[in-house]
Amino acid sequence: MRVLIFGASTNPERYAFKALSLLKEKGHEVFLKGNKAGIACDLTIQVGTNDFDHIHTVTLYVGPQNQQNLLEDLSQIKPERIIFNPGTENPKLYAAIEKLNIEVEEACTLVLLQTNQF
Repeated sequence: MRVLIFGASTNPERYAFKALSLLKEKGHEVFLKGNKAGIACDLTIQVGTNDFDHIHTVTLYVGPQNQQNLLEDLSQIKPERIIFNPGTENPKLYAAIEKLNIEVEEACTLVLLQTNQF
């Protein structure tokens, strides 16, 4: 599955980095978008672009205070699903995202992966 980590980090202590490691371990094709360029697990963190093709799932690691452009970004990326991880929940956006025909899920990507529910 093609997965975009939105809010990717080069810091191994961050949940986004842990999700990246586990997604790769489980065989997913992972892409990274963040607010700072860098390399994480041999992948480049893209900044300021939404040029991602055929993304199935966006897993979000950006708090509501930093989600101003989220709708615009998702409308360009066109994923099938977005996972709002703990701390990223934003009920005000859910209906607007669903109008883009994107499934909204409040869940923890790490738990979904570890329980084979991803």
